Amino acid sequence: MIVFRKILKSLLSTAILATITLGFAASAHAEMKVGTLDMNNVFTQYHRTKDAETKLNEARAAAKKELDDRLETLKKAMDEINKISADIEKPELSKDAKEKAAKSRDEKVAEARNLDREIAEFRGTRERQLQEQFMRMRKDIVDDIMKVVTTKVQEAQYDLVFDKSGMSIGQIPVIVYSKESMDFSKDIIDTLNKGVAKPAEPAKK
Repeated sequence: MIVFRKILKSLLSTAILATITLGFAASAHAEMKVGTLDMNNVFTQYHRTKDAETKLNEARAAAKKELDDRLETLKKAMDEINKISADIEKPELSKDAKEKAAKSRDEKVAEARNLDREIAEFRGTRERQLQEQFMRMRKDIVDDIMKVVTTKVQEAQYDLVFDKSGMSIGQIPVIVYSKESMDFSKDIIDTLNKGVAKPAEPAKK
């Protein structure tokens, strides 16, 4: 879910700047305390981001399976219509039999059209539902992370905090260099994941 993480990262980077700007203005003439965060790492390591990606992938897979099942039903209906049409063209078929076959074909064509319409409606509805689910999850994760970041910034009295994983429009790092001691990403990650068991490492072969 690269897109999911990129959108979250953009929102949080903006939110962090908004959080620290007021403090920066108030302390412009004092010695500033500057910190950095690797928001990309925070997103990746936060257990709720991973859970959200898993749930979205499961929801998309379920929607795809249901769509594939409906498309298969439509395909079978079309195959049956084509078979009836081919039978009608057989010269040995009686007039009554051809009329019955034609009536049956018309009924199946109507059913196929309904199926096609239902598939289009299903596709649109599922896409909208998945987008709404994504937006709800995104908001919850953004709120969670920003609460922890804001609390840490206030407790440590930071004047300025930069996202060192941020990239400029030209794909150049916004922060070219910063001391590792300025980075408090681990504190944020540990707080966010407090009380959550770490996933077991795969056994070595």
